[in-house]
Amino acid sequence: MSIEILRESCIGCGKCTTVCPGTLIRLTADGKAHIKYPERCWGCTSCIKECPCEAICFYLGGDLNGLGGKLTVRREKQLLHWTVKKTDGKLETITVDGRDSNKY
Repeated sequence: MSIEILRESCIGCGKCTTVCPGTLIRLTADGKAHIKYPERCWGCTSCIKECPCEAICFYLGGDLNGLGGKLTVRREKQLLHWTVKKTDGKLETITVDGRDSNKY
């Protein structure tokens, strides 16, 4: 599991740093989020759900049948819009109530 932080989109709010259970994400001197060892990511997606500007992508590898796609989340009040960008450029969005996003 791994994430990518899009520095050009990061606003430096630090929300991702507070929710990462592995304390893998830090703010750099210029106030942007950075993950030094993305291969250590647990894949919990907490940082992605908290990012207010879609600056964090989650790689969907072959093990999840994602074949290299990327997942981002946009929050709109209680709703979470999960968008998968497939390798062919197509987008697929699934919307869920954020209060239900951690139910198993």
